[in-house]
Amino acid sequence: MILYDLHPDAKIGKDVTISNFTTIYEDVVIGDGTWIGPNVTIFPGARIGKNCKIFPGTVISAIPQDLKFNGEYTIAEIGDNNVIRECCTINRGTAASGKTVIGDNNLLMAYVHVAHDCIVGNNCIFANNTTLAGHITVGDWVTFGGKTAILQFIHIGSHVITAGGSLVGKDIPPYIKAARYPVSYAGVNAIGLHRRNFSQGSINNIQDIYRILFQQGHSVSHATELIKEQYGNTAEAKVILGFIGNSTTGLIKGYAVTRNRALDDQD
Repeated sequence: MILYDLHPDAKIGKDVTISNFTTIYEDVVIGDGTWIGPNVTIFPGARIGKNCKIFPGTVISAIPQDLKFNGEYTIAEIGDNNVIRECCTINRGTAASGKTVIGDNNLLMAYVHVAHDCIVGNNCIFANNTTLAGHITVGDWVTFGGKTAILQFIHIGSHVITAGGSLVGKDIPPYIKAARYPVSYAGVNAIGLHRRNFSQGSINNIQDIYRILFQQGHSVSHATELIKEQYGNTAEAKVILGFIGNSTTGLIKGYAVTRNRALDDQD
């Protein structure tokens, strides 16, 4: 007995499981081998890849929670091999970019929210209650601790890890750990980089670059010049400098700088 609601215009791949009390609207595409649990709602504009697992209570491709949204046609695009746990919400895009995108091989734990026009890379882990506002870009291999909340238009570099409860209001450059309050640089994500087969030489370069940027008291512009002079020919510096050059909201600060400013505010 069929106990789910599947619109006849939805395009469903081979070996797709649709569980009881799930609703799938028109203009939905679901790839081969995907499992959809009970009580899932998939609205028009969803594009879901192969071999995904979508757990109960999840809502995909609902219209944006944005008062500027005026009913324009947009989509929510989800890649292959994603695990989306209970009660996640992934909104479709607005006219700004036309779509929200999540790559491949990601794990979104329970109650994660990905708002309109976000772009998420591959192999990321979003722990429970991670919340992304609109227009956020997240690189590959990013891990967000539980209850991380990120302001709109923020960029998160690849291989970043945040502590649980982080409130992120500035860009976080690649390869680092971000923690404390206000969220700030807390070292290089060396364990994660080792796991992903970065050489010790590459990790050493990254650590040296971030000492210049975050620990020696330079302005960002002066630190950038020093990094170019000393490490400009390395692959790591090119990635980091490229991220800094594209930052529009500014970077998080080094811990010592952030702490000193907080103490000054208390005086």
